[in-house]
Amino acid sequence: MSISAVDLDVPTLGECGYDSPLSAILGLRRKTKHYVDESDRVLLDDTLGMVAERGVAELAQLPAFEPGGPRRRIFFDPTKTTVGIVTCGGLCPGLNDVIKHLVLEVWQHYGVRRILGLRFGYQGLVPHYGHQAMELTPETVSGIGEQGGTILGSSRGMQDPEEMVDFLQDRRINILFVIGGDGSMAGAQRIAEAARRRHVDIAVVGVPKTIDNDIPYLDHSFGFQTAYSEAAHYLRVAHVEAKSAPGGVGVVQLMGRHSGFIACYAALANGEADVVLVPEVGFDMAGEHGVLAYVRQTVAKQGHAVVVLAEGAGQDHLQHDQTATDASGNKLLGDVGRWFRGCLVTDFAEHGMELNVRYLNPSYAIRGVPANPHDSVYCLRLAHAAVHAAMAGRTEMVVGRWHGRFVHVPMSLAISERNQVDSAGDLWLAVLESTGQPQRFRDPSAAYDSMSADSMSVDSMTVDSMTVDSLAVDSQP
Repeated sequence: MSISAVDLDVPTLGECGYDSPLSAILGLRRKTKHYVDESDRVLLDDTLGMVAERGVAELAQLPAFEPGGPRRRIFFDPTKTTVGIVTCGGLCPGLNDVIKHLVLEVWQHYGVRRILGLRFGYQGLVPHYGHQAMELTPETVSGIGEQGGTILGSSRGMQDPEEMVDFLQDRRINILFVIGGDGSMAGAQRIAEAARRRHVDIAVVGVPKTIDNDIPYLDHSFGFQTAYSEAAHYLRVAHVEAKSAPGGVGVVQLMGRHSGFIACYAALANGEADVVLVPEVGFDMAGEHGVLAYVRQTVAKQGHAVVVLAEGAGQDHLQHDQTATDASGNKLLGDVGRWFRGCLVTDFAEHGMELNVRYLNPSYAIRGVPANPHDSVYCLRLAHAAVHAAMAGRTEMVVGRWHGRFVHVPMSLAISERNQVDSAGDLWLAVLESTGQPQRFRDPSAAYDSMSADSMSVDSMTVDSMTVDSLAVDSQP
């Protein structure tokens, strides 16, 4: 996607007519390499080569983000401002931290005294669902960062933006903070557009949440470090189990519908994975150069193997309804972990090799935990940046960190594409170096892999009992 300077402009509701309560502190600050003044910009490109390729005549033509942080003048009168906070989509470590610090920042530093927590995602903005808003104060959010999930609840699916703007107007909500992923941000953008059509001054600011780390133009999303840190524990368990049995293979399926960042980082953090499969890098199962042959060779060489699967990997091998979606419009995926385990059982049996599979799928156990200290700090800083932006009248934007600087990203840009593992990038190279696996499990001369979901049955897996969301399943009775 070609990005120009104008693509990074953030909409504003109008002139800022009030002195910020933080203006006295800002007046004492001086420019340093660690502080970006509100009048400055943060460059999109971070190498000389990328800048040179722009071929621009003036610095002002270089695409650059508006920096995050407090402004000297603000748009809203804090004494007449009502804030709404909503969490949408799936759970993620750090949601409660963001809620807590949004509340503390608007209350303690801006003096806003009416803060409403809107229940169960966008349903909370539609009266007929009957979800009553929560009054949020520093007392009600005290200690919630120690809990997983979100005290506001969440839901998937979009609601009518006109109806939601009606709700915001009826409740006199001037600022809406949306904590959610790309689908939630698309919904937030529609709310902002509906408010603009009505000439209603409502600032809609997003704090992007995606455990898969797939929102673009962010260094990373909150909760991601906690997620892969937790996932690394399960890789350790899989490695111990695999080493403890003859022909042991540990298979761990992790979250990552379209982006394999959790699988990559968990494997690097653990250092014991032999194979990592992600949606961005295709692979063959059968054949001399396929995954199954490589796993067999690894087991024959060292006695065991550990395979890490992102949930979206290998979907081209599975036969399932490719058009089915969930309430948020996300494509429903086939169960790649179950399929992969079945392929292993069939393949090892055909080659007369002993196999003991230990399969773990800790997805829900990972996303429901509290944020670790690193993510807690990041959530705090994102919340502060969101409050500063909203109070200054910014709208239709998300906050994030880019090249280490907090910035304002237009919502249209944040949902324009998906952040994915670059198979030519240094992260994937680090995975290849760590695991020792080949760059591609592909044989150009071989026919396309014929192993499909139809060639594997539950009976062939020799599994006594199994549930869809089980954390661990043995292949042996």
